Amino acid sequence: MRDKIKAKVVEIANNPKTKEAFLSMKPKKNFWGIAGTILFFIVPEIVAYIWGAEITQFAKTQLLVSQPLLEEQYYKLLIMAFEDGMSWFNLLIGFALLIWLFF
Repeated sequence: MRDKIKAKVVEIANNPKTKEAFLSMKPKKNFWGIAGTILFFIVPEIVAYIWGAEITQFAKTQLLVSQPLLEEQYYKLLIMAFEDGMSWFNLLIGFALLIWLFF
């Protein structure tokens, strides 16, 4: 079974479509490629590290007040996003994409 899985992984890695898909994920080396990587991966994690507890507390206090459904969902989403603090995984992905961008 282990050899079967190993063979399948090697087959997938050597497939030209896999290489094409991998290269299509690479950000473009322009302003928007750099800014997008920074804005979508790195900045939210820095904000969560610095102000995560305050944002979560604010959202929890706003949920105590009667809100329309859309605002209630918004505050629940804020709690879900910032409750656990920053994600090292997302931060590492962001830095890996930035490094990959320049090589």
